Amino acid sequence: MNILDKIVLRKKVEVAQAKQQVTVKELESAANFDRVPHSFKDFLLDKQRTGIIAEFKRRSPSKGVINDQVSVADVTAAYAAAGASALSVLTDTDFFGGHPRDLLEARAHNDIPVLRKDFMIDEYQVLEAKAWGADIILLIAAILTPREIVNLSGLAKSLGLNVLLEVHNKEELERSICGDLDAIGVNNRNLADFTVNIQTSFDLVNQIPDDFLKISESAISETPTINQLRTAGFNGFLIGENFMKTQDPGAAIRSFVRELISV
Repeated sequence: MNILDKIVLRKKVEVAQAKQQVTVKELESAANFDRVPHSFKDFLLDKQRTGIIAEFKRRSPSKGVINDQVSVADVTAAYAAAGASALSVLTDTDFFGGHPRDLLEARAHNDIPVLRKDFMIDEYQVLEAKAWGADIILLIAAILTPREIVNLSGLAKSLGLNVLLEVHNKEELERSICGDLDAIGVNNRNLADFTVNIQTSFDLVNQIPDDFLKISESAISETPTINQLRTAGFNGFLIGENFMKTQDPGAAIRSFVRELISV
C-alpha cells in the first residue's frame, strides 16, 4: 500500500467521523456559506498579479515538518500582499498537519481566492469547503472515478465554487476531463512515492484543452521555471514548500516575486 492509498483510507474514516460531529444543516448555516466565491480565473489572469498559487503547508509525508512555527494569518496575508493570485491551504490533519481553522483563518484575513487543499472523496467535504470559506476545491483524478468527478464538481459549481482537477499523467487526464471544471493542474509530484519531476508539466500542457486554465503544481523553486512554464502555456503555478521551508515565508515570496518581475 502506497502513501496515497493510506491517505484515502484514513480520509474515509475522517469524513465518517465529521458527519457525526457536524450536520449538513449546520454547515449550511455557517456564515461563509452565503458568501459569493471569488472567480479563480479573474485573479489568475489578472496582469497585476503573478499567477502564483502560494501554499500554506506545515508538513508532508515525504518531508516531515516543513514549518510549524508561523501563523496562517501572517503567512497568507504576506502571500496576498506580494501578488499571489490565490492561496492554497492544507486542511488534512494526519498527513499534512492542517486543520479546518487554517482555512477559516486564511479566509478571514484575505480577499483573494482560497483553495481547500485536501483529498476530496465525498460531497460532504464540498459542503465543508463552502462553509469554511473556500473559493476553489481540488479534485485528484488518481483517487476518483469519472462519475465521482462529475458528482463532486457538479455540487461545487451549484455552490458557486471553482473546481481544479489535478492529474499526474496522460491516462488520468484523458479519463477525467468531465463534469464542471474550471482548471486542470498537472502535479509534478508522484503521489504514490512523492518524487517530483517538472518535465511532467511540459509533457502534458498541450494535451490539456485550451478551454481550461492550466496550472503547474509542485517542484517549482526558481523564477526561470515559471517563465518557461508560462511560455509553454500554463496560467498558474502552485508553490508550496519553496516558501514554507524558510523561516519567513512572506519574505521568501517577496524576494521571489521581485526576481520574477525583473526578468
